[in-house]
Amino acid sequence: MTASRTFLARAARPASALALTLALALALPAAAQLPAVGDAPYPGTIALHVDASNLSQQVFRMRLSMPVQAGRMTLLYPQWAPGNHGPNIPLTQLAGLKFRAGGKPVEWKRDPVNVYAFHVVVPEGATTLEAEYQFLSPLDTTQGRITMTDDILGVQWQSVALYPAGYQARRITVQPTLRLPAGWQFASSLAVEARTGDEVRFKPHDLDTLVDSPLFAGRYFKRVDLAPGAQQPVMLNVVADNPENLEAKPDQIKLHRAMVDQALKLFGSHHYRQYDFLFAISDEFGGIGREHQQSSENGVKLGYFTEWNRNEAGRELLPHEFVHSWNGKFRRPAGQDVANFNTPLQNELLWLYEGQTQFWGKVLAARSGLVSQTHARDALAADAARYDATQGRDWRAVQDTVNDPIINGRRPIGWGNWQRSEDYYTEGMLIWLDVDTMIREMSGEQRGLQDFARAFFGIDNGSTQTTYYTFDDVVAALNKVQKYDWAPFLRARLDGHGPGAPLDGLKRAGWKLVYGDTPSDAARGAEDRNKTTDFTYSLGFQVRADGGITGVIWDGVGFRAGLAANTTIVAVNNRVYKGDVLKAAVRAAKDGKAPLELLVRKGNNLRTISLDYRDGLRYPRLERIPGTKDRLEVLFKALK
Repeated sequence: MTASRTFLARAARPASALALTLALALALPAAAQLPAVGDAPYPGTIALHVDASNLSQQVFRMRLSMPVQAGRMTLLYPQWAPGNHGPNIPLTQLAGLKFRAGGKPVEWKRDPVNVYAFHVVVPEGATTLEAEYQFLSPLDTTQGRITMTDDILGVQWQSVALYPAGYQARRITVQPTLRLPAGWQFASSLAVEARTGDEVRFKPHDLDTLVDSPLFAGRYFKRVDLAPGAQQPVMLNVVADNPENLEAKPDQIKLHRAMVDQALKLFGSHHYRQYDFLFAISDEFGGIGREHQQSSENGVKLGYFTEWNRNEAGRELLPHEFVHSWNGKFRRPAGQDVANFNTPLQNELLWLYEGQTQFWGKVLAARSGLVSQTHARDALAADAARYDATQGRDWRAVQDTVNDPIINGRRPIGWGNWQRSEDYYTEGMLIWLDVDTMIREMSGEQRGLQDFARAFFGIDNGSTQTTYYTFDDVVAALNKVQKYDWAPFLRARLDGHGPGAPLDGLKRAGWKLVYGDTPSDAARGAEDRNKTTDFTYSLGFQVRADGGITGVIWDGVGFRAGLAANTTIVAVNNRVYKGDVLKAAVRAAKDGKAPLELLVRKGNNLRTISLDYRDGLRYPRLERIPGTKDRLEVLFKALK
């Protein structure tokens, strides 16, 4: 068709059709710019109703109603998950989105650039916009974390909410209502307005507070007071796959109460009206550790109480998340001060946010007796060895790993030892051990990192108002505890490339990392939990029970032989693979006479490889440095 004929054809269309086409083009442009975020409150209250009763299909159904004015507006589905440090709220699980206004359907158009944004045009005369949609909880772990089972559900409000663009989250008021499965009990830090049967209506909250106040509910539920008589209660709210796993012995509860007591003594403050541990013990509900200021989401496997002696390492989770009420929630890095849940977070200070939380979580576990001092030392040895063997330090500093939640979104990686992941947690902990022992040494044992914790996180007792900090604030606070040139000290450890992990703090604490031929109880426990046999510090890899290789050390013995985490060991020296068979072969090869040959399979191909290794089995442990002060013993000792 020629240009002139095209023009005539268009001109022949009825004027009304042209007007409609033009109106639609103006109403729903291909790429609308999101409105700038202002400081004005959103006018009115958004009503959000969540129906979480569909257990068999694991579907959350939402109805939302919000006051509006005629014209264009944009609704946002949250993208950045607080506490998860990245833009990883799964948009794929939002489905069935429909809008209505004035009793008629309202079409929406997804923004082609910001795909979490939905543009609508509210018709003239309409004062309310209604939405219906679903959150499709994963049906199996390949689709994401399981948030609903036949016995447990978790509501993370950011996954079930839409909110208007152009407003700060703290200036948007939402009143949520939740329908639970029949007869279920729940726990949340949200204030309840009323409950009628299985429907719970909460008081109105700003969107920031709502998202920071998740909910666990269950068929089997038990609440335990961890701070009897306290003006600010601390509750352990337990849901489980069965009633047997709810039951804790008095001595177990006593240790959890001691953990709360030690935290309060450490910080000398609180920043919650009531703190709720939301605690799921389940083999079906997804495991989690997620911080909130007045609560935390915690998920572990069955047996936390009933198989107490097998789960010592898992008892570091609750103290870690409790510490976050002070570090990460009450006090946050300045780069986390964002307008809403679709504004990118800046993670540059996560080595304090998570690293010092990792430090204090492990210390509180030891101080309260949730773990023994022996376990605490063995776990520290495992951490020190792992990061001392991190070959990726050669090209990537630990400071850069704070970007990993954004870069990788916690997806599996093939070469973790080389690529690195969120190492700011545990390497950050080692840096803070270095700081602690430096302060103790320079102050003649008069001060330590707990003086920093009390001065930095313990301010404004009783306040729940977030306070933000910068790197310079951290340095200034350290200098008030102990004068030193802390900025270059920290930067050298954060930006450096080794060699090896920052283990000066371990040495200054009176201990050194060594290797023996027998695993510690903590190492045995890790093998049992992970269903692996660990040859990391000998052959340079771990092996699953089925023979699958995992955790290959870059440029280690196995790596140089061509092994990767897509290879399975079929046989060892012509014997069918078992962990004990390979251990025996490693021992036998130590004298240099016995061979160490593996028959391995990759895809449909088999091959035999020889490993040139003669140093026997090697497992990390800590050994006292003679004539030095044991600062770990002091660190792990309960405060009076």
